[in-house]
Formats: sequence, structure tokens, C-alpha cells
Amino acid sequence: MPFIDRREFLKIMGISAAATTVPGLVACGKGNEAMSAPAAGKSAAVAATGGAPKGFYDVPMQGSARLLHITDVHGQLKPVYFREPNVNLGVGDAFGRPPHLVGKKLLAAMGMSPNTPESYAYTYLDFDNAAVKYGRTGGFAHVKTLLDDLRDQAGGKDKTLTIDGGDLWQGSGTSLWTRGVDMVEASNILGLDVMVGHWEFTYREDEVLSNVSLFKGDFIGQNVRIKEDALFGDEYAAMTEKYDGRGLYDEDTGHAFRPYVIKEINGARICIVGQAFPRTANANPQEFFPDWSFGLREDDMIELVQDIRDNEKPDAIVLLSHNGMDVDIKMAERVPGLNAVFGGHTHDGIPRPVEVKNVEGHTCLVTNAGSNGKYVGVMDFEFADGKLKDLHYKMLPVISDWLPEDKEMSAYINQMRQTVYDDKIVESRSSSFFFNKDRVGKTYEEILGEKLAIADRLLYRRGNFMGTWDQVLCNALRHEFGADVSMSAGVRWGTTTLEGDWITMEDVMTQCAMTYGETYVTEMAGSDLKTIFESVADNLFDPDPYLQSGGDMVRIGGLDYTIDPSKKLGERITNIIMDNGEPLDMDKRYTVAGWASVNRTPDGPLMWDVVRGYILDTRDKDNVLRLPKINYPTLVGVADNPGIADYAGILK
Repeated sequence: MPFIDRREFLKIMGISAAATTVPGLVACGKGNEAMSAPAAGKSAAVAATGGAPKGFYDVPMQGSARLLHITDVHGQLKPVYFREPNVNLGVGDAFGRPPHLVGKKLLAAMGMSPNTPESYAYTYLDFDNAAVKYGRTGGFAHVKTLLDDLRDQAGGKDKTLTIDGGDLWQGSGTSLWTRGVDMVEASNILGLDVMVGHWEFTYREDEVLSNVSLFKGDFIGQNVRIKEDALFGDEYAAMTEKYDGRGLYDEDTGHAFRPYVIKEINGARICIVGQAFPRTANANPQEFFPDWSFGLREDDMIELVQDIRDNEKPDAIVLLSHNGMDVDIKMAERVPGLNAVFGGHTHDGIPRPVEVKNVEGHTCLVTNAGSNGKYVGVMDFEFADGKLKDLHYKMLPVISDWLPEDKEMSAYINQMRQTVYDDKIVESRSSSFFFNKDRVGKTYEEILGEKLAIADRLLYRRGNFMGTWDQVLCNALRHEFGADVSMSAGVRWGTTTLEGDWITMEDVMTQCAMTYGETYVTEMAGSDLKTIFESVADNLFDPDPYLQSGGDMVRIGGLDYTIDPSKKLGERITNIIMDNGEPLDMDKRYTVAGWASVNRTPDGPLMWDVVRGYILDTRDKDNVLRLPKINYPTLVGVADNPGIADYAGILK
């Protein structure tokens, strides 16, 4: 396949999708104009399928303007299984407050019942059986149908705005191989109006700016600034000029991107302020964004919102954030003037907003719309006498079988997956692994559809400490390098594989696909390992949400440990025992394998190839991958925490 540049790829994919759109499709959206409009309050999507309970997707308009919110899709264009966590501990003021409720406690707090579609969508309860009953969730062809339906129920697209909270362009094989372009085009078809970023910044700066220029909506972020060296040099300015000034929004303030936008929706002026992930430079390699800095920048946020209130005088101000929900709650308390926060980063599927009183005594609604395209948040703005009277919110799970595919989106996705993998692919920072010669000549669909083994249990990723998919990753690293210990980052993305289902290469890519997936092996003293565990625990369990990173504990293979989240830095981790039964020797040096190094480019093979090799090497004669042990840590002092239930390890 001849090499084509990013713009040409996008053009071809868009044309292909449009050319195969079926006029007169019985669903919401394009090609539907000849059909009569659905009756008020009646979902056209439900009418087309008959699969959902009556009224499940009915959200009659309660106001004059509607905001539709998705977040943390992580490149998942196809429907997926995704198990919600059974461990999401809250500490300090977050104890027992959403999102730190799981299972039956979450259902009770939200007024929902077990053994319902809502229970399947929002909890881990009986997930194995519920997944078989209800099927996969998400998928952009289904999300598009639902969004179009919700727009129709609001009275048309001109009365709505669709926003995304970031982590959209990363997390799949196709997003890696296209450098996020597949997601940009899908977003354009989806009708996305405004977005912020986090993993978006883990492509090269020029790739980010190219994607921003290809995106038909607004890419915003008040806390993304250009470093002084870049501002005073010619190189950065020349790069931004190639992309119509994207990346150099305001030379005087140093804003790389527009800090906010004001959209007029059905006569109401709504301001959307953007907040990228504040810790991007700590959590991800700075080599990808050498000219940009990030940060919480609360003081700047307060000043900006006040300036908007004084000079722009919008009818409402909302924050589109990738802070994480606990950080959003604290920021909503401290920043006057915010009416609502649409949050991301921590993947919290919370069906009801948290009501927060700010320093002026006004209420701000803080929301988070989960991950992987599994939910759509709907907020209606009701105005009276020129003022905001009320906000009405509902979050809808996207149960794929209950929503017909949008034909334009489906055609685009299918066509894009027929792209042939070639030697122009860049999978790695290391030239040794730019592309994999064994994949050259195969289509993306062929590569991702490879069956590797049958899962011997439910494989999942979410939870504060360890998931079964995490164990697969840790085992793969030890297998590859013969390591005593393995470490895998506690990121919150990665989908679920059902017991008895084939593990495919696509499943592996959803756990690993990133632009710095190189593996490494090194030696560390036992004391160094403990220091790492303590540091990560502090990022997770510091009572001040502004000092948290919004991830989970590093996943450890080859040893078990005890953790007391209530303790202070240096005191949380005790009783570290190797898998052979020996205590971790603080003075002994151990062979340690890992991946996704932030500070350097390791010279080991890419993680997805390591995992593939491990699965193929260790599956049994019946093609079943068996996990002999899960390295669950022992937890102390959290048995009464409503953020934990049915823990598979030891509770003390």
C-alpha cells in the first residue's frame, strides 16, 4: 500500500464512509430526513429496535439548551465489555462520597436496584452473567445513534452541544497506528463540538497540532501554556504556522490553545472553559511535548472565570475538565461562577451529579461520564427571565444491542479497519520497533482479530489495586525477562474479556496501546521497590485531591504486600513477601521488568508483542490461558469503606 499523509488518509476515510451511507436508514441521524419526526418524548432509536425497556432512552427536553457529554473513550470505536470496579476507595473528605461507592452501596445511593440494566451498567455486580444477558456497551456507531436521538428529542442539533472530556485519541491499535487520526475523523462524524486533552498530548507535538487542525470542533485548555524558550524562538512559531496557528493561541498570555469558548444555543450563551490533565508532564514523557507546560492553575482559573463573568456575561459557565472527579469537586468549591463541571480522567460512571456549594454559596453540579464510550451524560439548561433557573441531568448507559448502528459511522469504522499495516507505521519511540515486519501487508482487522487463547476467568482492569488483566501483563513481563518482580502502571483504561471468550490481539492492544510501550529489565534494591510502592500509594491516597494523580496503585507481579491507606507516606506499605515465600530483602538486588517508562526510552520489545508472546507460549493444549495466582495485596483498615466490596484478597 503506498504511503499517504495524514490529511489524505482522513480525506479517503471520510469519503469512503459517506459513499456507503444508506439513505432512508431507519434510525436517527443522517439519511433520515424523509422520515416523520418521532413523537414528543419518544425515542426513535428504541422504536427502531424494541430491545430496551420502554422509555429507557427517552429524555424529554427540560429547558432551552442541552449539553451532551462523553469522555475517556480511549480509542474504542467498537463495542466493548467493561466491568466497573469493586474497589474505589475514598479517603479524607472523599470517604463514602461519589465516586467512592461500589456495588450495592452505589445502587442504594442512586436509588437503583440490583439485577437491572442500570446495575449492569454502573456496577461490577454479577458482571459475568449480566454481560451475557445485556451484551457489549459503547461503540461509536451506537453512540452516534443515541446522540442523534437525544438531539432530536431536544428539538434539533442547534439546541444542543456535544462535548468530550479528553483521552479520546489513545487506547487502541488503530489509534496508535493512525496516530489518533482515526478518532479525529470519527469525532467529526459524531458531531463533537468541543474537547479537552490528556493522552492526546502523547503523540508528537506536530501530530497533536495536525489532529487539532483536522478536528472540526474546538480544542480548548486554559491550563496548557507555551514555555518561554519556545515563545522566544522561531522553531515553535514555524511549526504552529504549518497548522494555521494551532498551538499558538495567544502569544501574550502563553496559551497554546483557546482557554474557553462561548456557544450560543437556542438563544442562550453558554461558556465552556477547558482544563487539560494538570499532571500531564509528570505522568507522561515530556519528550512528546517539549514546548508545553501543564498544571492545575487554580488561581488562573478563578481569575479567568471572573473575567468571563464581568466582561462576557454568559448565561451559564461550565468547566470541561480532565482533572478527575475528586479534583473537580474541590475546584468547584473554590472557583466562583461555575454552574457545572463535566469531568473525565478517573473513569467514574456516576449517574447523578455531586452537588457542591462554592465559596459564594451557589450550587455547582459535578459530573463524570465514565469511559470507553459506555455512557452519555445529558444536561438540560432551563432559563427564565434571562437567568439560569435549573439544571436537569441524566446519564445513559450505551447498551449496544439496544441501539442500531449509525450507517455512516459504521461504514467509516469498517473501512478504516481495512487499512493495510505498512512499514511507515510508527509504534515506538525506538527506531528498532517503529513497525513490526510480521504485521506488514495485513489489514488492521486481520491483525486485531487474531485469536490468542481462551480466558480461564473474567479478565478486567479497573480497581485500586489489581485486576486479572493486570496479572496477565505482569506475568508477561516476568516471562519475557525471567524477572523476579514486574511492574505495570495502574492506568484506568483497558477493556474486559469474558470467561470462556477468546482473547484476541485487539484485547491485548486495548490494555497496552500507547506511544511509549517499550519494555525494560533492570536491577533494583528491595528498598528501592518499597520506595516506589510508597510513592505511588501517596499519589492515590493523599487526603488532598490536588496532590493525587487520579490513577491506581502500580500493579506488581512476583510479590504480595500489605497496605494501610490511612497511614502517611513511607508507612503505608508493609510485609512485602516474594512469591517464593521469602520476605523482600531491602538490601538485596532483584531483577525487575516493566514498561511505559516516562523518563527514558527502554530498548526492550513493545509491551503488546510481549503479552502476545506470553499468551501463545503459556496457553495449554486446549488453548486456555490459565492464571495460577493473582497478586492481590492485603488491605488494612478499609473493611468498612463503602468503596470496597467482594474483595478477592485479604482484608484486615
